[in-house]
Amino acid sequence: MNISTPDICDEFEKELDSGELRVLESLFVSYGKNQQFSGQIVTVSCFEDNSKVKQLAGEKGEQRVMVVDGGGSRQKALLGDMIAANAVNNGWAGFVFNGAVRDVDALNDLPLGVRALGSVPVKTEKLDRGEIGVPVSFAGHTIKPGEWLYADNNGILISSRQLLT
Repeated sequence: MNISTPDICDEFEKELDSGELRVLESLFVSYGKNQQFSGQIVTVSCFEDNSKVKQLAGEKGEQRVMVVDGGGSRQKALLGDMIAANAVNNGWAGFVFNGAVRDVDALNDLPLGVRALGSVPVKTEKLDRGEIGVPVSFAGHTIKPGEWLYADNNGILISSRQLLT
């Protein structure tokens, strides 16, 4: 599917005005081979512990997008090449991290969309901390599980409903 966030904003201007369609602040660096991606959102809240990200990446993704609030930390990476490869194998469309990733050269070779605040070479501890399926707030908006995400090189959109099929 070809995704153009400017076209989506133009077509769904009423939803943009009402807040049903939201634009995340432009904070993110693009990684992964797929510069355009979309899907229904699964949320994770965690801080410097990617146990829940690893858990979900090992489950069927069904072309969904994992939106991870890592508290904005750039001290430890919430995604690396092994978890990302597992996510690809399980059918995840992409990730958006309010945090950092690592192994960026390997990520750039994977057919996956990845947005993060930046990169850092340090891995996280695995203490099984964090929550799955809770609302997360960053980049100017609250994002709920089950909403839809559309991303390209222009930006990231969050919609309360599916806009494209």
